Amino acid sequence: MAMNSEFSQDHKSIVMIVDDTPGNLALLSDTLLESGYRVLVATDGISALEQIHFLTPDIILLDVMMPGINGFETCHRLKADPKTAVIPVIFMTALSELDDLLRGFDEGAVDYVVKPIRPPEVLARVEAHLNQARNIQRAENALNNSPYSALTITADGQLTWLSESGSRWLCEVLQLPISPDTIKVGSQLPTPIREWFKDQLKNPENIEHTAFERAKGGARFSLKLTSCPDTEEYLLLMEKRSGQWNLEAVKNSLGLTFREAEILMWISRGKTNKEVGLILGSSPRTVNKHLEHIFEKLGVFTRAAAVSMAMQRTANLNAIAEAV
Repeated sequence: MAMNSEFSQDHKSIVMIVDDTPGNLALLSDTLLESGYRVLVATDGISALEQIHFLTPDIILLDVMMPGINGFETCHRLKADPKTAVIPVIFMTALSELDDLLRGFDEGAVDYVVKPIRPPEVLARVEAHLNQARNIQRAENALNNSPYSALTITADGQLTWLSESGSRWLCEVLQLPISPDTIKVGSQLPTPIREWFKDQLKNPENIEHTAFERAKGGARFSLKLTSCPDTEEYLLLMEKRSGQWNLEAVKNSLGLTFREAEILMWISRGKTNKEVGLILGSSPRTVNKHLEHIFEKLGVFTRAAAVSMAMQRTANLNAIAEAV
């Protein structure tokens, strides 16, 4: 995210005020400073955009009517730049027409206050949106620093939300240059993942969709589909796994299916049938059925014996970092 990396409860949040009226600037600046915020001031849209390149605010109070580019155009430019698109923008306006207020939301604003300015209202709205932004950043930080990620798409495969880790996942799997412009919101889900997604939608009632699986550079990438309740979007859950198991090597050396090799790997890590089911999106009963097939193929009777055989059989295959 483009917000300050120290953005937390203890961090003095930075509020930028963009207004060409000295009285409004003075009132808002004094109010925010007294409440413990750091304040940036700009008197027009161009100077605001220039300042943001040197110090990124956590939230922006933006006047609508200004010389040069107005508040709508300033907001539009902010939202068009990935580095500033996540900054919450609150419009300040004396306009009462509904169309003008709606236009502000169309340009990406999260809220508005109507002039004349009432300091308690401004403080309440600023703090509410800063809290919301903090929660969003915490969630994205959790995704960006874990083996898991996610993205959302429409039924026709258009990306509607994409985390930083999700973008990296796609670029690694498809061997694309890792750049903010390579895969972004509004673009189509890349091939061949889009083709896999279309196949999943052919059976919308299938509660256990087939995962998209790839191995690259010693890591295993998987992608699973789920629908988003009460929306027309779909959620793709992404995972990157690495470690001592090369699932292709285990599968080939023991005559297992890929899913059986995957279950055996999780069993070796001490997971119960229920936990494996949650990880793989299967029921415990389905996991147990797979285990029965594994025991039969390997000629063993216990989970420990199956894991031991797998480790012995693949020990000489250098199963740590083989890619397909």
